[in-house]
Amino acid sequence: MKKFRKVLDGLSSSSQGAVASPSCSSAAGTPPTPQDIHVQETLVSENFHICKTVRHGFPYQPTCLAFDPVQKILAIGSRTGGIRILGRPGVDCYSQHESGAAVLQLQFLINEGALVTACADDTLHLWNLRQRRPAVLHSLKFNRERITFCHIPFQSKWLYVGTERGNTHIVNIESFVLSGYVIMWNKAIELATKAHPGPVVHLSDSPKDECKLLIGFESGTVVQWDLRAKKVDFRIYYDEAIHSVSWHHEGKQFMCSHSDGSLTMWNLRNTARPIQITYPHGKILKEGRKESCKPILKVEYKTSRNSSEPYIIFSGGLSYDKAGGRRPTLTIMHGKAITVLEMDHPIVEFLVLCDTPYSNEIQDPYAVVLLLEKDFIMVDLTQSNFPIFENPYPMDIHESPVTCTAYFAECPPDIIPVLYSVGAKQKKTGYSHKEWPVSGGTWTLGSQTYPEVIVTGHADGSVKFWDASAITLQMLYKLKTSKVFENPDAGEGRAVELVEEDPYAIQMVSWCPQSRLFCVVGISAHVILYRFSKHDANTEIVSLEVRPQFDSDDVISPSETENNPSSHSPQMPGSPGNGSQDSLHYLKVKSRPVQMPPGYQAELVVQLQWVDREPPQQITSLDINSAYGLLAFGSCNGLVVVDYIQKTILRRVSTLDLYGAADPFQRLTRSLRKNRQSTSGLTELSDNQVAMDMERSKSPTSDHVNGHCISPTSQPCSVGKSRNPGAPEGPRLTRRGPGRPPFRKAQSAACMEISLPVSSITEESRENSSSRSRSSSVSSIDHDTKEAVTTLQFGESYGRKGDSLPTACLWVGTSLGVVLLLPICIPTERERLEEPVTMGPSGTVLMLKGSVLCFSFLNCGGTLIQSPYEVWREPNVPEDPDEPRRRKLVNLSPLSSQEACGDGHLAVVCSEKQAKVILMPTQAVLFTHNVTESSFLLRADVVSVGNSVCLACFCANGHVMTLSLPSLRLLIDTNYLPLTHVRIARTFVFTNGGQALYLTSPTEIQRIAYSQEMTDNLQDMLGELFTPIETPEAQNKGFLKGFFGGNAQTFDREELFGEAAAGKASRSLAQHIPGPMGLENVRAAAGGVVGDLARARIALEQRGERLGELEERTTLMLKSAETFSTHAHQVMLKHKDKKWYQL
Repeated sequence: MKKFRKVLDGLSSSSQGAVASPSCSSAAGTPPTPQDIHVQETLVSENFHICKTVRHGFPYQPTCLAFDPVQKILAIGSRTGGIRILGRPGVDCYSQHESGAAVLQLQFLINEGALVTACADDTLHLWNLRQRRPAVLHSLKFNRERITFCHIPFQSKWLYVGTERGNTHIVNIESFVLSGYVIMWNKAIELATKAHPGPVVHLSDSPKDECKLLIGFESGTVVQWDLRAKKVDFRIYYDEAIHSVSWHHEGKQFMCSHSDGSLTMWNLRNTARPIQITYPHGKILKEGRKESCKPILKVEYKTSRNSSEPYIIFSGGLSYDKAGGRRPTLTIMHGKAITVLEMDHPIVEFLVLCDTPYSNEIQDPYAVVLLLEKDFIMVDLTQSNFPIFENPYPMDIHESPVTCTAYFAECPPDIIPVLYSVGAKQKKTGYSHKEWPVSGGTWTLGSQTYPEVIVTGHADGSVKFWDASAITLQMLYKLKTSKVFENPDAGEGRAVELVEEDPYAIQMVSWCPQSRLFCVVGISAHVILYRFSKHDANTEIVSLEVRPQFDSDDVISPSETENNPSSHSPQMPGSPGNGSQDSLHYLKVKSRPVQMPPGYQAELVVQLQWVDREPPQQITSLDINSAYGLLAFGSCNGLVVVDYIQKTILRRVSTLDLYGAADPFQRLTRSLRKNRQSTSGLTELSDNQVAMDMERSKSPTSDHVNGHCISPTSQPCSVGKSRNPGAPEGPRLTRRGPGRPPFRKAQSAACMEISLPVSSITEESRENSSSRSRSSSVSSIDHDTKEAVTTLQFGESYGRKGDSLPTACLWVGTSLGVVLLLPICIPTERERLEEPVTMGPSGTVLMLKGSVLCFSFLNCGGTLIQSPYEVWREPNVPEDPDEPRRRKLVNLSPLSSQEACGDGHLAVVCSEKQAKVILMPTQAVLFTHNVTESSFLLRADVVSVGNSVCLACFCANGHVMTLSLPSLRLLIDTNYLPLTHVRIARTFVFTNGGQALYLTSPTEIQRIAYSQEMTDNLQDMLGELFTPIETPEAQNKGFLKGFFGGNAQTFDREELFGEAAAGKASRSLAQHIPGPMGLENVRAAAGGVVGDLARARIALEQRGERLGELEERTTLMLKSAETFSTHAHQVMLKHKDKKWYQL
């Protein structure tokens, strides 16, 4: 028995995590057993815990907006019950209402660290923002009335709530219970009025007198209610419905916006009629009638110190007859200047940001926040051209729909600065020179950070690189793959008629951060290889065309070949095809030299050819290795290997030919009665349940959830052509023929679905399919069963049992659960450019249940083996002909050391159903674990957690599982994420460090942590939403007024709304619900203890400073009073004895 000694990476020799002398039996003819491999596994169940970390992107389906002008934080509510709270970059928090009801309105308790939300289920919630994870403190559920509008005055603890019935209720913020004080609608309007005024659409207290409450009803009625006298001061009636009301800061007049596109100005001295009616975008026509205009949904009336003219800002109001009137607009009126800003998306809400939180002071607006349906922008009001601010948040993830994602942790430290340097040149200009106004909260870079990069592929063919370090997200670099191709309009023939939009959509990506090689697969069955360069270049892009491999399934009977003997003639790899008909392409690579800026520059494009004017099958798997100089991609029934150094097609073979003589299946002859039809593309599946049931029984690698095929291995496949022996031969240009994969508009990963070919339902196919098993022990399959190549992995391994030394190999996994090894013979470095690379079947066939998902390699000590790679070097520098540069290869694989690993390594193979650990080269299965029986895996990756490795799995039933390696012991199995949409299956990815991500909505990326260490460090990585800030003082109203108590609070709401004065509200009206104090909230509160102590210390210091200032002011006032008294006494003595006529 040979002994192996290995110490886990990163552990010292004295560490308890050292691997204990692993050994494996290598005697000839004696297969090793699990007892022969001794690896001390350090991971246990306590090392894992699943929780959500951060959410990036634009809030999906936003509904409302709020801003705290003192704390300078901003909140966005959504239709799904989510709340995003944003501050300075790094301060980004997401919270979710448990009910999932839409958020109708948000109200900050300014500078109090609290937020009130009103939801569509007629519930009010009070959120505590004084902790890193906001939590609900109280909830109040209205039972008999529906909430329509809320308002809380500044520095007040009473919340006004308007309802659909027209009533106004008052809620105590501290206890979150209703007051007995109610303003009923029938008391607010005149008794003679019979019609109901409609729901309450506006509530605000008068800037002049806090005792006056202005109530706006939808019908056009506005009432000012005297809270102390409990009566109406005045009523205003207008013919048009009211949408919003805005006060002038002096409290003497206010402005209303209406449904007919008009603005009305009302003065409190005369409320009989408006003092001004304007139609900002409407004109009086010749006939005397007014232009019909859109409603003005909101208006803001703000005054400025720098100008005597106020700002009037509103949304909507454009004429229906004007060109462009259909586009949403924001209008800014300042004096005689009118600026109309057109938006790309409908306006959900906007806010005007002002310097002061007091409504009775000059407002001085400096910015407008615009929340659109699919965008978030901020306009600078301080500059005459109204530029927008540069948004520091990643709100443009969905700029084009996301079609795929990739997550890379522990990247080389230089990769992020390099990408940022080239991406900085792509930034747009013309932004405001001022800093982003939303600057609240605090955030510091945590100690447990390392370089992370997220890559997103999009429907328009663009690829975005994001810096995801320290739980933030920042755009680094954007790559447009469409620039490789000519304009599609220049295509020849009728190829354009056979396709639709988004032909550049990214299907998958492969990136090597060490060598900086990047490869993308597009929906049009093309592969593009990019190299990174710091310099621009003007080079030609090499294009290789690959004719779909010879399909043995297509030739069964002699009658078919006799009728058309040349229809199935095989083509040599990379051959141009037989005429223009066979080499028809929708996308044509640019043949001229292309000027490429610094960054990723296209070097090679590989395209699958069209056959008989039919689009090619789509690509299902991809891998690239910079050390070997090889690129491999698989399709639904074959494999292509490209030597990108010599720019040649190295191997093009069908899946059946990969077996050689070692085919484990008995291929049945296809019946002549079968009609083969296929569908493919990133499309939605048919709802035909019969077809779905047949597909379920037919394919051993596809499962369905809720009628949708979501298995990632059930890739969209199509045969090169669809033949019917009885049909005449000729070009088939039908736009939606059964054999043509529809290249329809590439949707986002939120709505893309993929499936294996659905064959015609016949009696014979039904009999054959019902007799098949989903297990890998299928003994016979039909010829028309497509065996897709589902995963590929380059690495050093043993291609055959008798090999004594490892060599370069390509591991191939198929949709039938078969693992194939292809040994590769690579010439030496000096001969690499001239001598061809050779590879072929080894005869090694391994079997698993379900479609193969991933490969990974460990040494006999349980340490992860990284694939060899080439160190990056600048490609665009002149070479010395006398001393050509040599490639620098790095092989971290312990296999290269005969002394350390002469007896082999461990191969981890995982499929949809099963995971196996195989000892190479003996190919003995050491450990087997059936991961799931009732469902199937969507994603599986071998990842490093702490100082060890594990197998992380995501199942279609929503379970997240981790298995120890190499023993495949179940460590955690949590029902974490219900598979509510196929977008999750398409975008869920694991990475090292105990993290993962998925596309939780079409516009948002959700990151999660599944390691306990990451969860424990999360509190330190999150930003603080609340910071102790002194509330700004109100403007000084004069010495005498202040001295005699003019600034004192003259309106005590407690006297009016308290239980002693107003009594208790009806219990049936609303129900108080205490906030949930779960374990997570307790942890979050405990995590903020240190911050609370620091804030308390700061508050004490500030209080001491204020007391000192107060003492100084008191002294000054005393001296001033003494001086005044002295002068007054002197004046009295001077005029004491004088008569009145002598004065």
